[in-house]
Amino acid sequence: MTGVIVVTGGSRGIGAATCRLAAEAGYAVVVNYASDGAAAAAVVEQCRASGAAALAHRCDVAVESEVVEMFDTVEAELGVVTVLVNNAGILHRQMRFDETTVERWREAIDVNVVGAFLCAREAVRRMSTRHGGAGGAIVNVSSAAAYLGSPNEYVDYAATKGAVDTLTIGLGKEVAAEGIRVNAVRPGVVHTEIHARGGEPGRVDRVAPQVPMQRGGQPAEVARTILWLASDDASYITATTVNCSGGR
Repeated sequence: MTGVIVVTGGSRGIGAATCRLAAEAGYAVVVNYASDGAAAAAVVEQCRASGAAALAHRCDVAVESEVVEMFDTVEAELGVVTVLVNNAGILHRQMRFDETTVERWREAIDVNVVGAFLCAREAVRRMSTRHGGAGGAIVNVSSAAAYLGSPNEYVDYAATKGAVDTLTIGLGKEVAAEGIRVNAVRPGVVHTEIHARGGEPGRVDRVAPQVPMQRGGQPAEVARTILWLASDDASYITATTVNCSGGR
């Protein structure tokens, strides 16, 4: 595979695994991060060790001006983006829905929904043949929470991922004739630090017995699904969401 891939939230978890595998596959890699520059720099070094061009770019995906600036900078330094992985997301501490606040909802919507919208819009403006682009692929990272609902934990997060699913369907159909494929992957319980941020570091082990495969997933397993959807091997697939959840 060749081209330029932007992975939002690329400094950790599924995003970092996607960056590393993309580098091995021959992409030039952009590791987007919001705050942890050291972690992003470490991923960049891992990508470069695979022989790939790579850079880290700090950008809050919920801020329009920063998103536009990121795409402009990437184009100037590496070339036009050919793959966008909308992976950046925020998860708040587990609690009942009736205990949550408007501030929490707005932050989740800003990062998980508006951020995905902004990045996808900027990618389309550059990839679409309608705008003189050469096409490309967008892969949105949703969650099994979108269809499970996450009761008593984070209904708000689940709802934002439902919005990502709908974005995938609508945008995928809208730009299908413009050289852009838009798909999504829904991870299930995966061994990343996101569960600690939700207040339960051991959540994967607790939930694993509910998974038909009887285990949590690994970030690389999700990353391989993302890169497959971005690749020519999935050339006739768009507006589709693939579950990567061990059958749950």
